[in-house]
Amino acid sequence: MKRIVLGLLAATALAFPAMAEDIKPALLYDLGGKFDKSFNEAAYNGAEKFKKESGVSYVEFEVSNASQREQALRRFAEDGRSPIVMAGFSWVDSLTKVAKEYPELKFAIIDDQVDLPNVRSLKFKEQEGSYIVGLLGAMASKTKKVGFIGGMDIPLIRKFGCGYVGGAKASGATDVIYNMTGDTPAAWNDPAKGGEIAKTQMDQGADVIYAAAGGTGVGVLQAAADAGKLGIGVDSNQNGLQPGKVLTSMLKRVDVAVYSAFMDAKDGKFTGGINNLGLKEGGVDYALDDNNKDLITADMKAAADKAKEEIIGGKIEVHDYSSDNKCPY
Repeated sequence: MKRIVLGLLAATALAFPAMAEDIKPALLYDLGGKFDKSFNEAAYNGAEKFKKESGVSYVEFEVSNASQREQALRRFAEDGRSPIVMAGFSWVDSLTKVAKEYPELKFAIIDDQVDLPNVRSLKFKEQEGSYIVGLLGAMASKTKKVGFIGGMDIPLIRKFGCGYVGGAKASGATDVIYNMTGDTPAAWNDPAKGGEIAKTQMDQGADVIYAAAGGTGVGVLQAAADAGKLGIGVDSNQNGLQPGKVLTSMLKRVDVAVYSAFMDAKDGKFTGGINNLGLKEGGVDYALDDNNKDLITADMKAAADKAKEEIIGGKIEVHDYSSDNKCPY
């Protein structure tokens, strides 16, 4: 009888997913801090949602300089933390080293890929969501001149810019004024410079400006609001930062990526490989809430929803820089 009971217990353990106490989640943020109102904060929100729903706590770390990356990641791995989720492409080199040394642990990286079986690489089709907010921006513009301000000048941010240009021009924009904040990681956290660039663009006629620049974008939205113009937020829903002055936000569901990585590990469903998340997968979208409902007209919403359907259905091809480092719009 004892053997039968033990056998049943063993079978039950195999049949059910891993229990919550079997995982020790960790989250590593990128430069700019977890309360950047943008990319990092979206990661934080996903982790918090997981903790609230599962009752499982997680540990976290905010890097202040690049030299801390490998040390912080290795410390979590040595502590047996798993899954360990990293927000940002800048973690790729450290992750490549550490994940090889700890094949029994689970890792996830957002915005880049590491081709190892214990790593989940979470990439987004930022150009698709940016196309939609570009379309809305041009429809809202009175001058038919709109602006784009990116953070660090890298291929990832050019994807945002290229999609935005495509959507804006498809919706009647005559000019898209395009600037990057810088070519170092400091470009993610310089609201003052973001505001200065926004003022320059507005002097050139832009009356709707999209900021894909992390914490720097907060300064862009502030400058646009102060001048009576419209901003467009990114990553997190930033509509509430300047209520009634942020046309919409391009939602990049980093929160969902973090939440899913933690929850899948808890449920024994974590897999490695590359996940590409666009409009079809719910990875990107535009934000509509009480803060901007009076700015998005019925015609604008209808146009945005139609464009989403056509992108998902393959009727609209949204380009980025990935193929030849050029934006074809």
